Amino acid sequence: MTTSSTGPSAHSGTLEFAIIVPVLNECGNIIPMFDALTKTLADRNWEVIFVDDGSTDGTIDQLDRLALNHSHVRAVKRFGKGGLASAVIEGAMSSAAPIVAVIDGDMQHDESKLPAMYGAIASGDADLALGTRYAKGGSTGDWDETRLKGSQWATRVTQMFMRTKVSDPMSGFFAVRRDVIANLRPKLSGIGFKILLDLLVTDGGNLRVYEEPYTFRGRTSGESKMSAKVVIELLTFFIEKTIGRILPTRLILFVMVGGLGLVVHLVSLKIALSQFGMGFALAQTVAVGIAIASNFLLNNIVTFADRKLKGWALLKGLVSFYIVCGTGAIANIGVGTLVFENNSAWWVAGVAGAIIGAVWNYAASSLFTWKKT
Repeated sequence: MTTSSTGPSAHSGTLEFAIIVPVLNECGNIIPMFDALTKTLADRNWEVIFVDDGSTDGTIDQLDRLALNHSHVRAVKRFGKGGLASAVIEGAMSSAAPIVAVIDGDMQHDESKLPAMYGAIASGDADLALGTRYAKGGSTGDWDETRLKGSQWATRVTQMFMRTKVSDPMSGFFAVRRDVIANLRPKLSGIGFKILLDLLVTDGGNLRVYEEPYTFRGRTSGESKMSAKVVIELLTFFIEKTIGRILPTRLILFVMVGGLGLVVHLVSLKIALSQFGMGFALAQTVAVGIAIASNFLLNNIVTFADRKLKGWALLKGLVSFYIVCGTGAIANIGVGTLVFENNSAWWVAGVAGAIIGAVWNYAASSLFTWKKT
């Protein structure tokens, strides 16, 4: 569900530039952001579109008041949705401006670079203008060594696997022709927070890119949104844009979690046998139970993050997953035995059973454990 509020209609002449600002609990940054944009874009016919994903700190009320009193402001309020990438796409598609920019709502990007980024596109020299921390003249500011190395590693991995040529493919600060987003929209994954990377990869390297160095600022208000979820979203994006074109991304994640579950199973089996002196049958049973619980928790965080179970639903989901996996084990054994009895090699029978069991577990858990609401 999406609602919007708009300030008094007061654009004189043609709208030139739209600034998309995804926000979540950024109440303290709304007015400073608007004031900074107003100063920077004084000679442009522009608008700012704040896209809120369910703030609970007063951000929504702040946006409504701002939109009621300023013609440059629109507020798009989304409920039941999430993710910066989809927020940017929705905000950009709600504007009529030929050029749109994306800037974080936490004031860490340098809005003074927007005129140069707009100019590079408006002149026809570029399709996309990128605010970069890693080109000459750019900087990550006061980041500590751990964060800097982590970001540099992610950038190098992204450049290698996604074959991007820009210096900062993980940037969240850029401007682009709106028709580029409109044309690529059907192919965009809309996953997570790296919409720039999505555009670059989906386009296949044909976009003409201008790079504008800037210094990343420290946060002055609100809380950072960086978390393990970001890493998971990036992994999901990589899969979506590579082997995800052949097999469903969610199925691939499910199988990957299953592989980790096998490691958990073997470690648990070893501990049960060597540390607790259990017989093999009992140790195997305990190990299977632990592995299933581990798979359930990881799938809840990774594979089905968009349907994540909480509270009592988490407990009921665990019971459901045990039932699903128990049935999958029966299917695994049955199919494997049938294939083996038809004069197939033992390993062929084993693989056939494992595939059927995995497909069953994925399909059944999608329908019953993490069913769509």
